[in-house]
Amino acid sequence: MARSPLRFLVLILAISICDAAGIFHPISDSHRSAALDLFKPVDGSFASLEEAYEALRTFEVLGIEKTAELSKATCKSVLGTLESSSSTPKDLFYALGVNGILKCSSKEETFEGIISSLQAVVRDANSLLDFYYSIGSLRLIKDQTSKTDLHLSDAEGTFRSIKALSQSDGRWRYSSNNPESSTFAAGIALEALSGVVSLASSEIDQFMIGAVKNDIVKLFDSVEKYDDGTFYFDEKLVNMREQQGPLATTSSVVRGLTAFSSVITESLNLTGDKILGIAKFFLGIGIPGDTKNFFDQVDSLACLENNRVSIPLILSLPSTVISLTKKDSLKVKVNTVLGSHAPPLTVTLVRAFSSSARDNSIIENQELKFDPQDAVYFLDDLPASFDVGEYIFVFKMLVQDSEQQTVYATGTLTQVPIYVTGLIKIENAKIAVLDSDLGSVETQKKLDLAGESTVSVSANHLQKLRLSFQMSTPLGNAFKPHQAFLRLRHETKVEHTFVVGSSGKKFEITLDFLGLVEKFFYLSGRYDIQLTVGDAVMENSLLRDIGYVELDLPEPPENASRPPPQPVDPYTRYGPKAEITHIFRAPEKRPPQELSLAFLVLTILPLFGFIIGLLRLGVNLKNFPSSAVPATFAVIFHLGIAAVLLLYVLFWLKLDLFTTLKTLCFLGVFLMVVGHRTLSHLASASAKLKSA
Repeated sequence: MARSPLRFLVLILAISICDAAGIFHPISDSHRSAALDLFKPVDGSFASLEEAYEALRTFEVLGIEKTAELSKATCKSVLGTLESSSSTPKDLFYALGVNGILKCSSKEETFEGIISSLQAVVRDANSLLDFYYSIGSLRLIKDQTSKTDLHLSDAEGTFRSIKALSQSDGRWRYSSNNPESSTFAAGIALEALSGVVSLASSEIDQFMIGAVKNDIVKLFDSVEKYDDGTFYFDEKLVNMREQQGPLATTSSVVRGLTAFSSVITESLNLTGDKILGIAKFFLGIGIPGDTKNFFDQVDSLACLENNRVSIPLILSLPSTVISLTKKDSLKVKVNTVLGSHAPPLTVTLVRAFSSSARDNSIIENQELKFDPQDAVYFLDDLPASFDVGEYIFVFKMLVQDSEQQTVYATGTLTQVPIYVTGLIKIENAKIAVLDSDLGSVETQKKLDLAGESTVSVSANHLQKLRLSFQMSTPLGNAFKPHQAFLRLRHETKVEHTFVVGSSGKKFEITLDFLGLVEKFFYLSGRYDIQLTVGDAVMENSLLRDIGYVELDLPEPPENASRPPPQPVDPYTRYGPKAEITHIFRAPEKRPPQELSLAFLVLTILPLFGFIIGLLRLGVNLKNFPSSAVPATFAVIFHLGIAAVLLLYVLFWLKLDLFTTLKTLCFLGVFLMVVGHRTLSHLASASAKLKSA
């Protein structure tokens, strides 16, 4: 029974996911939580300055506060890289990028040496990456210092050197020695060219600027498109060692496009639909599980958030489910890609139609109202003709300020799938046992599928079982759910599932037991009856036991197939076992306290007798050894005897028998050794005394 609702829910979820594939949402708190999980420093710092820059740039865009420990450790690495004479332009580029975010304290003299070395790299550069890192580093230095007079010595010559690597299709080569052209390299080249323009002491030749603008248009002519309206760039290199994925390639182009458009005065001849489609591509990815992809996504969206080409606006719905029972209203939100508020808009519901009848529009040209408190556009009431089902809503956005219409990209039309849900009427439910030959009703009982009542019937192999009910929508129309199953489960856990057919509003299934005896493995006995009816728009989907049937089937023949073995429930096999409760023997009844004390006195009496006997014998210490070594052994011998007596006392009070015996064995060996030495000395002294 546990697997049945699981299958039911999986199917409903799969349908919902397939239809919701075209819905896009701006950056949310989910990205902020994921960023903290992905970008985790080790011992307060990252493995490299490149990783540190990607993490800090991501935190900066998402508004995540940086810890003091991270800033201190990273700044130490930044200063070390800036002061090192062996740092490469790539190292300096990422060090300066981190320095711009953390504002690490650095000396002006340090930048003087870096500027001269980077200027030399620009003069001698012969590859696109050399231009990119060296020019990018100089641009960062200019932004972070007061050096407004920082310029390239030959900006126009550098511009022409980079432009010479471009291709006729808008892509770029990495170097003059590499014939392969790359879309990813095009983004790098555009960033480098934007740096040249910003570092130029005079205006760059407008003919060269126009040539680059034409390259950008050609590059966007090769942009690829998905069916949901998203645009993206993909790499087409033959050399797989330089292959970049669609996310990294599109991110490179976006960074280059926005950087170049920010340094030129003329506008680029690009449609807002393509910029909006690229923004939807990044948002449609969801939350990447890789730090590099996560950075590319967030950084690209930050570039699109405020650019001079076209700022994309994203239309999203807080909920794509509208309940007729709860009388929900349609709500729409419009934000930028990072979730900022959009300018004043006019949002119109152009048309709404059922996915099964696209030519029949239920709503046309309905303007939505704006709620400034919640920043949502809403439609109060749906038309009375709206019934449960899956619909397509087509929206159109228009910026109210005509001067800003070229600033924002709203797209032409936005289609969103909407589920309209409600309570489905289930009526005239009956279960009956029919005669197999005549088809006459022998037993018939009504079912209350909305309640908890159950029914019981009995049948044999010569009879039939019929289940019937009617389903209709809140408006009285026929309703056909995605799922309608009848399941019979035997006492031995053997299950049989049947699909309930429909004709208009009526659903009916008839089981002829004569033709099912082999499928039922000739198993007589009780069969629980379970009915499953479900749909994505049905608020009262049901999965419940409606009763049972006592089935009398004939004895199986010798060659009849046996029911398959049922899987063992892992919980019963590997789950916790029943607790074992021990019953201890009741303690023996203790003797009276007076008897115990009398026994204690009798036990101590021999000790007193021993002491009295020693006194009567005149025991003394006259024969105690006087020499140092024999006296030492004698003292140790008596201390050993005292230790044995103490051990007896401890055994009486707290020690167990095994501990006492182990300790006594050690003391016994010890006493044997020192006692032998002591007695040997006394025997020797006595022999000398007698001989004298």
